[in-house]
Amino acid sequence: MEPGVRAAQHLRQVLLFFVFLEGSSVLSETWSYSVAEEMETGSFIANIIKDMGVGDLAARGARVIFDDYQPYLWLELETGNLLLNEKLDREALCGTSEPCILHFQVLLENPLQFFQAELLVEDINDHSPTFLEKVIFLNISEGATPGTSFQMDNAQDLDVGVNGVQNYTISPNSYFYLKLKEGGKGRKYPELVLDGSLDREKEPSISLILTAVDGGSLPRSATALIQVAVVDVNDNTPEFERTLYEVQVPENSPVDSLVIKVSATDLDTGTNGEISYSFSHVSRDVRETFKIHPISGEVHLKALLDFEVIQSYTINVQAVDGGSLSGKSAIIVQVTDVNDNPPEIVLTSLMSPIPENCLSEMVVAVFSVRDQDSGDNGRMMCSIQDNLPFLLKPTFKNFYTLVTENPLDRESRAEYNITITVTDLGTPRLTTQHTITVQVSDVNDNAPTFTQTSYTLFVQENNSPALHIGTIRATDSDSGSNARITYSLLPPYDPQLALNSLISINAENGQLFALRELDYEALKAFEFHVGATDQGSPALSSQALVRVLVLDANDNAPFVLYPLQNASAPCTELLPRAAEPGYLVTKVVAVDRDSGQNAWLSFQLLKATEPGLFSVWAHNGEVRTSRLLTERDAPKHRLLLLVKDNGDPPRSASVTLHVLLVDGFSQPYLPLPEVAREPAQDNDDLLTLYLVIALASVSSIFLLSVLLFVGVRLCRRARAASLGGCSVPEGHFPGHLVDVSGAGTLSQSYQYEVCLTGVSDTKDFRFLKSVSPNHEVVNCVEENSTSLSGFGYN
Repeated sequence: MEPGVRAAQHLRQVLLFFVFLEGSSVLSETWSYSVAEEMETGSFIANIIKDMGVGDLAARGARVIFDDYQPYLWLELETGNLLLNEKLDREALCGTSEPCILHFQVLLENPLQFFQAELLVEDINDHSPTFLEKVIFLNISEGATPGTSFQMDNAQDLDVGVNGVQNYTISPNSYFYLKLKEGGKGRKYPELVLDGSLDREKEPSISLILTAVDGGSLPRSATALIQVAVVDVNDNTPEFERTLYEVQVPENSPVDSLVIKVSATDLDTGTNGEISYSFSHVSRDVRETFKIHPISGEVHLKALLDFEVIQSYTINVQAVDGGSLSGKSAIIVQVTDVNDNPPEIVLTSLMSPIPENCLSEMVVAVFSVRDQDSGDNGRMMCSIQDNLPFLLKPTFKNFYTLVTENPLDRESRAEYNITITVTDLGTPRLTTQHTITVQVSDVNDNAPTFTQTSYTLFVQENNSPALHIGTIRATDSDSGSNARITYSLLPPYDPQLALNSLISINAENGQLFALRELDYEALKAFEFHVGATDQGSPALSSQALVRVLVLDANDNAPFVLYPLQNASAPCTELLPRAAEPGYLVTKVVAVDRDSGQNAWLSFQLLKATEPGLFSVWAHNGEVRTSRLLTERDAPKHRLLLLVKDNGDPPRSASVTLHVLLVDGFSQPYLPLPEVAREPAQDNDDLLTLYLVIALASVSSIFLLSVLLFVGVRLCRRARAASLGGCSVPEGHFPGHLVDVSGAGTLSQSYQYEVCLTGVSDTKDFRFLKSVSPNHEVVNCVEENSTSLSGFGYN
């Protein structure tokens, strides 16, 4: 990342070096514990409940976090015991550093609290000293004066302190004794001191045993063979240009790169003036990291440097001439930091999913960051994306908490991918990103919603029971059980509606079923409410209106009201032989319980004694004469009529009429012989008789009123014309003299005037003048008095 990328001002950045202790959630006291290396796993270290005064560790989410995030210890949440999680090797953890301290924190999540602690790993004597070279060669001039000392490589011991190398001994001899010298960091180096003069001619070589012993309770030792070669006199030692060299090397320097070049001079000549360079008394880290050219004195890298592991090296070099005289110098190599370590993010805890109704500043995640670089290279800033309902809050040291900032809504967004970005301030800047997914769990905050506020369903009558008549549907924007909907029938507002016997509903899918056969003539429509309830807690519900319309089917045949077909004797109509063509003999009245076109009735003459004498109007059922009567016409006629509706398929009923021809009104009425009846029909005939009587009574009252009104109007009209008065006869006219309109079966109503002359004599009769505006006026026909008494109409 280039330095100019500082324009990322949209990020909510938090600089690691501005982390402060917040309130009482972090205690400044540091608890110190110690453990010997190589102790068995599960060894007791401490009890933090007693030491730190905390309790209920499981509920508070207690955990132990080391700075290098290794699980060296584990915490028993029930007892508070801090136990060893694995065997510790002090040499692997800290090398030669002393003391070996591991820093860790005890984290309590709820509420958030930190305790600082450290673990001292104590050294035990588990390593023996070792010499890097089993045979040490020394070339010593025979001219060396007693008291001259000769440096030798020290023994290496991975243990530290008293367990490190504490003493050196040499095998008994006549020429040398051993002298110990203190080096840096408490190290001891052996020097071989000449105790007496050497004589190459007597003894050209001497073999000695060098023994190194550590200071453990059970001391360990190592030996090396010293081969001393006595050479000729060399009276000048090499001298370095400087006694101390200092150099800075970037940690990203490649292998074999030149670190520094040392130089020494020797005033001797020949082999005694030939100088070779080598390391002297250096640690294993130096030997593994650097190498020196024996002739040129150039020091090169043997391995890569790492500032985060070792920041400086001290290299002792020596220049040895051909006469084994040596000069000494030291090189201090300072490793300079390079921004070669990106920041690290370690997620400590994550709460997912979180409820959508959670409170503000609810802790969602706890994580820590670190950068192994130093200075600006190790300073960091931490951020997350904008436009998220979350905030980053620094807590303790390098720990951060991710908390909610605004209320959440799962229906708007059920998942958040939060990218934590950590950038250091080095050059170039290094960035690390870690994405966590936070699920939002559902809360039952949405009631079911129907796809329609009301539903209209159509059902054909005479349906089969358990017929599926329709489906209602509701949706719920919640999820899981909060969105699982159960349908139910709500109690109807009309208490007389037995809804449970009419309709049932499938509670799972909202399918509606008719429980029994519906009858349009009994129930044309009904409505009820359906409820949809989710399974949340608390449950939410809504309701919708359902209207059920029953469709009519042609399941009722026409019923003939007049003439009665189940009477004790057949109905006989009287027809005067003097009747004109179109004379109204009678009118068939029928009804149909169905509706619409299923109730449209038509009339048809199927059979007659005298074909062509009578005709039936198809739409109103009026039976009229088609021609004049003759003497050859039979006196008795039987007509068979068919009444048919307009349904699909059509239904019909038949009616039989008996017509008796009479010569005049005074001729006695001759009833036809009674027809034998079955006893089983008596109850039905009696019911029909009651219905006809009631209908005739109502019709008679209505027609009487009409006749009185018509009579008054006619009398007034006659006076105005000065043609004499037309009087309305007193008394009640028989009901069969005036037409009775059928219930819904006739297209028009017909009224007729019955007029008498103004003279008191009743011999003259003016016959049937229509007062309907749609018919022509028929002239009155005069008849004698004998005809008047025996004349009748239907």
